[in-house]
Amino acid sequence: MTKKMQVGLIFGGNSSEYEVSIVSGHNIYKAIDKEKFDVHPIWITNEGYFADEKESFKVLEDPSYQVKNPHKVHNISNLIELENLPEIDVFFPIVHGNLGEDGVLQGLFRLMNKPFVGDDVLAAAVTMDKEFTKILAQRVGVPVADWISIKRFEYNDKNNDKLDYEKVAEKLGRDMFVKPSNQGSSVGVSHVTNAAEYTAALKEAFKYDDKVLVEETVPGTEVETAVLGNDKPIVAGVGQITNAKGSFYTYENKYDDNSTSKLQIPADLPKEIIDTVRANARKVYEVTECSGMARIDSMLTPGGKVVLTEVNALPGFTNISMYPKLFEEAGVPYTELITRLIEAGMDRFDHKKTLLHKHD
Repeated sequence: MTKKMQVGLIFGGNSSEYEVSIVSGHNIYKAIDKEKFDVHPIWITNEGYFADEKESFKVLEDPSYQVKNPHKVHNISNLIELENLPEIDVFFPIVHGNLGEDGVLQGLFRLMNKPFVGDDVLAAAVTMDKEFTKILAQRVGVPVADWISIKRFEYNDKNNDKLDYEKVAEKLGRDMFVKPSNQGSSVGVSHVTNAAEYTAALKEAFKYDDKVLVEETVPGTEVETAVLGNDKPIVAGVGQITNAKGSFYTYENKYDDNSTSKLQIPADLPKEIIDTVRANARKVYEVTECSGMARIDSMLTPGGKVVLTEVNALPGFTNISMYPKLFEEAGVPYTELITRLIEAGMDRFDHKKTLLHKHD
């Protein structure tokens, strides 16, 4: 009998996407191929410490379940618990947001010399930062929305021109989006059309990050595709998101049952548009050095232009998440998708073991 691979499924965290991470973890646990894998849930609580396996199973069944941190030190205070799990063959992190998909957790796995699912350190960090993603996308000819970035020290300078709505509007137009550079799932994002809204939006965005992007508004509908694999990735089809009039794809619209946004898979679009969305996704996936998985989001303008909005290197796995739905439409069922993601992580780990880190 073939020995099952031991998978450490890590979820939770102290980011704004804590609840989404737990739901994603629950879905992955339910769908994973139990004939191939034994799953060990590892819950990072909202306070920031690793709960034991018994407590982790409880929160998978009830996302509202809480447990008190018994440690005096906060923020992953009992990190050593991970090292005390030698039976884990591969980690499957589904921790969204800061400290989960920004390269930090990935760096920990590298230090532990353990294989893991999803992007490596560099790709995770680069794709978490919306500005660096834009810069790299431009490098390979993929259109992005025009923008300015505002650093914390600039925001603290009340005479800085970047805080002046009228001056920024000269470059970007009067209709803009303000967003933290290093957040996911539309957290801290505001749509602004006047000076008062702009001031309030900057204040809100700087709650979440030390760098904020101000972007021109690109009219149109949102289109998304999904990518799977390492050196020879496969790109799924394209899904389209239609938002209610006067709204955009907010955090609530992404995850609430009462969402006013509608997902259409596959998108009902001309073949040349579909081809462009998929080709752009491959270019961005490769230039940001993604591996394992990513969801690539764009805007399709009324004139047929495809404009990149962001790369989500650790997409959601909830019941309404676009990433697994797109691959299901492409003929890769949820359970098989999870298996392929684990295999991609193992393949990358095995390859890196062949690389030299000092002279022979």
